[in-house]
Amino acid sequence: MKIVERSIGDLKPYPQNAKKHDQKQIDNVANSIRRFGWQQPIVVDRGDVVVIGHCRLLAAKQLGLETVPVTVADDLTPDEIKELRIADNKTNESPWDFGTLQLDAEGLEFEGFDFDGLTEFAEESGAGDSWFDRDTKDGAARQEGNDEYNEFLEKFEAKKTTDDCYTPDNIYDAVSRWVSNRYGVDRSKFVRPFYPGGDYQSAKYPKGCAVVDNPPFSIMSEIVRFYLDKGVRFFLFAPSLTCFNYIAREGVTVVGVFASITYENGATVKTSFLTNMDDPEIAAFSDVELFREIEKANEENEKAAHANLPKYEYPDEVLTAAKMGWLCQYGQALIVRRNESLLIRELDAMKEQDKSIYGNGLLLSESKTAERAAAERAAAERAAAERAAAERAAATKWGLSDRERELQRSLGKRGE
Repeated sequence: MKIVERSIGDLKPYPQNAKKHDQKQIDNVANSIRRFGWQQPIVVDRGDVVVIGHCRLLAAKQLGLETVPVTVADDLTPDEIKELRIADNKTNESPWDFGTLQLDAEGLEFEGFDFDGLTEFAEESGAGDSWFDRDTKDGAARQEGNDEYNEFLEKFEAKKTTDDCYTPDNIYDAVSRWVSNRYGVDRSKFVRPFYPGGDYQSAKYPKGCAVVDNPPFSIMSEIVRFYLDKGVRFFLFAPSLTCFNYIAREGVTVVGVFASITYENGATVKTSFLTNMDDPEIAAFSDVELFREIEKANEENEKAAHANLPKYEYPDEVLTAAKMGWLCQYGQALIVRRNESLLIRELDAMKEQDKSIYGNGLLLSESKTAERAAAERAAAERAAAERAAAERAAATKWGLSDRERELQRSLGKRGE
């Protein structure tokens, strides 16, 4: 790899760079360059467009540098350059081992960096959610409406289960406020031992603490048993459809709110809670206030996730691979002959903003446009009919047996 010094003014940021860098990250990289020098060059293509190192370039500009070390990827095709740019953004992401991080960082001053309290955050808060923001956790670079691009991105993504995901910060805050108000526990006493790589059995549980956290649902039974045996208070997130499994355990109460929580992997889980902090005679109760606060926070997250994403809508005369797939999904075949179409990389209107059709598109002839429009209408009608049929499908209705009705009549009389 040949590294050369190049003028900052010669380098061009990639206009469609999907990885965003906030000021905190730029400041940290600038401080790293100031303290340790350049340990990684910026990678550019033959046209001096940045492939890897946008944040380093922003940091260099902030430092007032005139030149930066650069290596030119002049042996790659334009498509390979795109793949390298996306692969670099995705493959360098991985979870932290907070226990190891705490040991490694102990005694370091982090001069010039925004890492205050790094040696304490893992012990005190477990997950470290106050340190990592949602963008840093997820590194999402998706573009709504650009299905081809998103499908390509997925090749480089490590598949997350809900157990691997952090609780959205505002949802945890809403739950924390409710727990603190209901049970009179100061939030400074909350313990959060559940995070990727964490060991809840080895965590510290000071006297008077309460575990308020979102544990791995796959080992929920084991977790509840552990805290009951240790006498540790808890208020745990739990999947709503299986939470009643724990009512039989003495001292466990179900807080059944059935609120929606959407995680970083895109999964939306209907969530309730398990606790041993309530009246042990109460098996289950619902709470409208908690439900509304979680739903409100989740709605805010979903709006924020889509607010700044570019949306692409193409005219009827343009056919993309995603649109062809949509037609096929709803049972509509479409044949496009070569003399009825023209391969295009972008529309004239897109050139002005340096945009392109990811994966290219086909400009259709007038006759083919009419055929496609008819196919889309038929597909939309088919989809609507399928949804209506599903809604009309009657749910199976179960009744009570004579034995169960006798049990029902005895309830509430056991203490008399």
